[in-house]
Amino acid sequence: MALVEVKVPDIGDVKDVAVIELLVKVGDTVSVEQSLITVESDKASMEIPSSHAGVVREIKVALGDKVNEGSLVLLVEAAGSAAVAVPAAAPAAPAPVAAAPVAAVPVAAASAAASSLVEVFVPDIGDFESVAVIEVFVKVGDSIKVEQSLITVESDKASMEIPSSHAGVIKEFKVKLGDKVAKGSLLALVEVQGAAAAPVAAAPVAAAPVTAPAAAAVVAAPAAAAVVAVPAHDPSVLKGKLPHASPSIRRMARELGVPLDEVKGTGPNGRIQEQDLQAFVKAVMAGAVQTAAQKAVAPAAAPAAAGGAGLAGLLPWPKVDFEKFGAIERKDLSRIKKISGANLHRNWVVIPHVTNHDDADITELEAFRVQTNKENEKNPAAVKVTMLAFMIKAAVAALKKFPEFNASLEGEGDAQKLVLKKYFHIGFAADTPNGLVVPVIKDADKKGIFEISAEMGELAKKARDGKLGPAEMSGGCFTISSLGGIGGRYFTPIINAPEVAIMGVCKSQIEPKWDGKAFQPRLMLPLSLSWDHRVIDGAAAARFNVYFASLLADFRRIVL
Repeated sequence: MALVEVKVPDIGDVKDVAVIELLVKVGDTVSVEQSLITVESDKASMEIPSSHAGVVREIKVALGDKVNEGSLVLLVEAAGSAAVAVPAAAPAAPAPVAAAPVAAVPVAAASAAASSLVEVFVPDIGDFESVAVIEVFVKVGDSIKVEQSLITVESDKASMEIPSSHAGVIKEFKVKLGDKVAKGSLLALVEVQGAAAAPVAAAPVAAAPVTAPAAAAVVAAPAAAAVVAVPAHDPSVLKGKLPHASPSIRRMARELGVPLDEVKGTGPNGRIQEQDLQAFVKAVMAGAVQTAAQKAVAPAAAPAAAGGAGLAGLLPWPKVDFEKFGAIERKDLSRIKKISGANLHRNWVVIPHVTNHDDADITELEAFRVQTNKENEKNPAAVKVTMLAFMIKAAVAALKKFPEFNASLEGEGDAQKLVLKKYFHIGFAADTPNGLVVPVIKDADKKGIFEISAEMGELAKKARDGKLGPAEMSGGCFTISSLGGIGGRYFTPIINAPEVAIMGVCKSQIEPKWDGKAFQPRLMLPLSLSWDHRVIDGAAAARFNVYFASLLADFRRIVL
C-alpha cells in the first residue's frame, strides 16, 4: 500500500477556479478518471477526475476553495503498481458551455482478456409496450462505442435514439426497420474484450421530442405537403440562470436533446441528476409533459387535429356519420402528414400570406441545360444538371440582393426583432411515397451547379428511402416547392416558418411572345412567390420576383 497525491491537471488558461462540489468522501474507493470535485470559472464548470485508483484517505480541499493546475486535491491509498501515477486526462478547456472532462485511458488494460459475446437490450424507455423502429444506424461488423446510437424508435408522442450499453464489434443484429420493441428487447450481440463485457448502464438517447416540424405545402394540392425537421433543443444555450448540473449531466443532456432549464433537479440544492434526465425523457415520450417547443405549437396543433374545432368565434367542426351515405374506408394518415398538419395550419393562420405570380422566360437557359447534359453523356461520372439547380443559384442571388427575404422574425410584441441571416441554405421539395419532405442544400452560395445537382440527387434518394436525418431538413432560409414534373399553372405555397418567403414553380410551357415584329415561341416558367407581409411589402416582393425571373432569362446576370 502507498499514499499517492492526486492533483488538479491542466485545466486550460484559467486561474483560481472555485470548488463548488465534492463528489467523494474519506473512505470511498475511487477508480481512475472518477470525478472527485467540480470546479467553476466565470465561463464554465468542469469535473476534476482522479489520476489513480484506490481508497480516499484525506481530502485536501473544501467547498469554496480556489484551486489551480497542480493544486493537491486528495491523498489516495493505492495498492501495489497502482501507486504508479497514471496521467489524468485534462478536462476540456472552459468554454461558454460546460464541457465534460476528456476521458483518459487506464494503463492497466484488459486487452489480454478473452473476448466474449454480450447481449445489448433496449433500456428503460418508459411505460411503452411496443415502439416502432424507424431508423437503424449500424450493421453487422461495425465497431461501436458505449452509448453510440444503434436505432431510433418512435411512439405516438416522440422519437428517441437507443444507445449501446457496450463497446465492441456487432456480430448479430436482431431488429430491422418496422419492428416493434420494448424495454428488454434484444437488439444485438456484441463481441467485447475482457472487462468490457461488464454491462454499462446507458440511458436512452432521445432525439429531440417530436415537435411538429415546420412545413411547406400547396393549398388544395395534397402532393405538396412538405415537412422540415425542427432542430433539437440546445441545452448549451444559456437562458438566464445556469441550471444546477455537473458537466457530465450537461453532456448527457446534450446527447439526449433535453433542455436542462426545463428539468427539475431532485439532488441537493435542486441539482439535476441522471435519474432526473431519464424521468424527463420518459415523461415526454409518454406525453405527460411538454417541452417549451411542444407548448409553442400546441395551440395550433389542437384545433388542427379536430379540423378547426375550438377556434375562437367559429362553429364546431361538423360530426358526420359518413357510412349512412355509402361505403367508406378509413386509413391512417402517414407520419409525415401527421407531423406537418399542425404546422401547416399554424403557418397559414399566423402568417399573413400574400402571393405574387409571374413568368420567367427560360428558353435559353433550358437550351443550355440540355446542351450541357448532352456534352456529358459519354462521361459516366458526370452529374445530370437539373433546372432546379439553376433556380437554387438564382434564389441565392436574389436573397443577397433583397436581404429581408433571407430573414426570420424572433420574439414577441415590442421585443420582436428581424434576424437577418448571412448564410444561404435553400430547401427544395422532394417527393416520397408518404408525401413531400424538404431537404436543405447548405451553403448553396459556395457551391456550383454540378455540385448542387449532385447533392440534390443524393438528398432526394435518401428522402425516398426514408433515411433523411433532422440535420438534413433544418436550417433553411428559403424554400422552392416545384410541381414542374406534374403540371398546373400557379398555386399558393404555404410559407415554411420560420422562413418569410417560399417560391412555387409549375410546369414550363411554350407560349407565343411578341418581340416587336412577330410572335416568337418562348419557354415560360410559372412562378408563385408567397411572402410574409409582416416582414416584406408588396413592392419588394414584386422586385424580388422580377429579379428572380430575369436571372433565369439570362443566367449571365448571376455573375454581376
